Amino acid sequence: MRVVIVTESFPPDVNGVAHCALQTARHLVRRGHTPLVIAPAVADPAADADAPCAVVRVPSLPLPGYPQVRVALPSRRVAAAIAAHRADLVHLAGPFVLGVRGMTAAARLGIPAVAVYQTDLAGYARTYVGTGEGAAWRRLRAVHGAADRTLAPSSAALRDLEAHGIGRIRLWGRGVDTVRFRPGLRDTALRHDLAPDGELLVGYVGRLAPEKRVDLLAGVCALPGVRVVVVGDGPSGPALRAALPGARFLGRRTGDELARIFASLDVFAHTGPYETFCQTVQEAMASGVPVVAPAAGGPLDLVDHGRTGLLVPPGDPDALREAVAALAASPATRAAQGSAGRAAVEGRTWEALGDELIGHYLEVLRERTAVAA
Repeated sequence: MRVVIVTESFPPDVNGVAHCALQTARHLVRRGHTPLVIAPAVADPAADADAPCAVVRVPSLPLPGYPQVRVALPSRRVAAAIAAHRADLVHLAGPFVLGVRGMTAAARLGIPAVAVYQTDLAGYARTYVGTGEGAAWRRLRAVHGAADRTLAPSSAALRDLEAHGIGRIRLWGRGVDTVRFRPGLRDTALRHDLAPDGELLVGYVGRLAPEKRVDLLAGVCALPGVRVVVVGDGPSGPALRAALPGARFLGRRTGDELARIFASLDVFAHTGPYETFCQTVQEAMASGVPVVAPAAGGPLDLVDHGRTGLLVPPGDPDALREAVAALAASPATRAAQGSAGRAAVEGRTWEALGDELIGHYLEVLRERTAVAA
């Protein structure tokens, strides 16, 4: 198959959309298909040197107040690139700006499209501007409604899409690299550096932005014998350093270094209530670390409460603190939940999920052929 992946974000960006688009392209190449990626331009001209396939960059601008996020500008390159690639199918990754152009081009060229829902844009609108939720859903309905199939990453996301009038939905989760993220990377020297007095290490990994609610960890910072470790960057960084006294901020970490940090934690705490999936929860589970996460969105599918971690009411700092305190008090519970978490994700490889995605592609192509006949 010749597949064009139109994505709102792609490495060197570090986020769920970029990572999933990269893994999709890699898997398609491994299976003998021919992908092309269309993504917003980034500042680094050498950014695509290690990409698994050709990448077409379209002009973009940094999002005001959040320069780590770039928004594509109107460009004829999208339609031209899809046509030149002779695409059999267009994959729209988290479509909202660039993805709308990709959908329009696919429709005009008569090419089937699969839209992958990945970002709770309505939730972000509530967080950042306090309004605009309705406008976000209208835009999402327009692009997903035009697609041949929408893939939702979790049961909660699927229900949300259905409630807002979007049909032709199937579940498609995310893979996790269980070779890179594994318990055996637990590092005594790193733990001593982060917690020289032997404190329990509680980690957060992700963007430092208002919608992630990392500020909820303030109560955890106050627990005796606990050290909070924050990995990531973003516009909320300066405010969080003031709000989380005693926490260690490590900045952005990736690859094997990130895997070593995950495995060296005692508890992983996720705080954001707007996750359609939450890849970092899977990476913590693969690392053998028990998880505390909000009982909302993607974590509802990932965390088996009481077995692989603990779910707490979203936005409740007291419940978050109490859950961490309960795990801090019981090494046996942490060990059992960490082992159960690892076992739960061992079959969720990117290879397995990638083959599942190709299955969706083939079904959509067959449906199009049947209609045409």
